[in-house]
Parts: sequence; structure tokens; C-alpha cells
Amino acid sequence: MGHWRRRLGTVSDRALRQTPDVLLANGDSAALAAYQSTKAVPTIFIGSGDPVGDGLVQSLAHPGGNVTGFAVMEPSLGAKLLGTLKQIAPQVTHVAILMNPDNGTHKRILALLEAAAPGFSVNIVSASARETTDIETAMTQWGQAPGFGVIVPSDPITNSRRKLFIELAARYRLPAIYALRAAVADGGLMSYGVDLIELFRQAAIYADRILKGEKPADLPVQLPTKFELVVNLRTAKTLDLDVPPSLLATADEAIE
Repeated sequence: MGHWRRRLGTVSDRALRQTPDVLLANGDSAALAAYQSTKAVPTIFIGSGDPVGDGLVQSLAHPGGNVTGFAVMEPSLGAKLLGTLKQIAPQVTHVAILMNPDNGTHKRILALLEAAAPGFSVNIVSASARETTDIETAMTQWGQAPGFGVIVPSDPITNSRRKLFIELAARYRLPAIYALRAAVADGGLMSYGVDLIELFRQAAIYADRILKGEKPADLPVQLPTKFELVVNLRTAKTLDLDVPPSLLATADEAIE
């Protein structure tokens, strides 16, 4: 178990000492830490890519225990990410994913990218986003080599470092696609992913239903039904990238 997961386990134990009525776990590691800490307190997770495979629930329709929540991944995600990146940066031949090694969903996204890569004529590489020095080293190397693009999936660790990713991507002129709109609002090139704010709203609705007497065991795990594409036109111009009309037509938002 990694240091970050041990730390989350400590946070879960501390939270449980406050005798909460419901726990909310954001991210795979937090969900697993909460699951391992209690089988009694109702827990709502946001983030698992495979809740059944991770052992959090017995099935999506009937979770069966004290845990339910909202998944953030679907099987076509790898192809969608690569296709979107290649639309705006067709020169990309190597796609790098910055990931949290303790996040099971990040590993699954890496596998989806590797499976889809031959169809886009790209090579997939990965690096840990846990430590600042690892991020700086990896992005410096990618920036000094031709044909690199970057993918940054969502996670409490990667989300907290998004300004560093954006700064380094700008410095080394790396086309990058993030999971959250917030990264694009901060100057990132693009985002493609679930609406995290909406998932928290839905989690609040589940929490309200639980507080009114329903059981997590009977509340189905929700799979993502919509992914948002956001493009920063100013950043594209800075990187000398032309945003094709076909991409703009499918974008949910274009930031100027």
C-alpha cells in the first residue's frame, strides 16, 4: 500500500471517529480506504472505473453493502481521448499519460489507451504524477522530443497539480488534454471527461436519500452518461494549433 493510500486510511479512521451518518469518498484510493475502514457507515464514492472489479460493490444494479456511488470511466474513453488529441494536434506520434500509480482507474485508462493506440498510429508512455520532481522530469523529456502529447486523467493528486501541468505544457509547447474543465479555464488546451460538479450534486442527492432511510445496497451505482469536451482557443493559438471545425462542432464549450 502506497504512502498516499495509508494517509487516506488514516483520514478515513479520523472521519469515522466523528460518527458520521454518511461518508463521501472522492477518487479510487479514497473509496478503497473508506471501504476497508468501515462496513457499517454508508459510503458514496466518486471515481472508480470498475466498482465491481475493485470489490467495492457486488453488482452495479444491486451494490449489496454499505457502498454505492458514481463511476467515471467507460470502454470507449481511450479512443475518444486519442481521437480528440489527434484532431487538434495531428503531428502527435507519442502520447504520454501522467497518472497516480495507486489509482486503479488510471491503470485502466492506460490499458484503454494502449489498446486504441494502433488505430491512431501513436505510441503510449506513462509517468507518475505523485511527486513534483517526477512530473517536471517527465514533461521536460517529452518537451525536448518531437511529436509528444499529454493526457492527464482526474484524481485528487493530479487535480491538485493542474497548474503545474499547465505551466509545463505551455513552456514545452506540449498539446495536453485534461479530465476537468477547470484545467482549461486555467489555461490548459482541452478537457474531455465527466462533469465532476454534477457528480457531486448527484452524490448529494444519494446522501439525502440515505439520510431519509434508503440503503446504499439498494441504490445502483451510476455509470457516466455524458462526457464534456472543452477547448481553450487562446491556448490553441499560442501553441500554433488550428482547431478544426469538426472539433468545435462537437465541443460543449470553447473558451476564448
